[in-house]
Amino acid sequence: MAGLPKKTDESSTQKKNPELKGTFISVMLLGVFIIVSWAGVYALFMSR
Repeated sequence: MAGLPKKTDESSTQKKNPELKGTFISVMLLGVFIIVSWAGVYALFMSR
């Protein structure tokens, strides 16, 4: 009984990496947007 080749597992993992990279970039952009929004509201509050 030969073991299953691990290359199929690695190739399926490599296919998921671009999706996770895109998700990471989206989450980082959303975080930057939230921080900029909070900073803008705080600056508006402090200027009044």
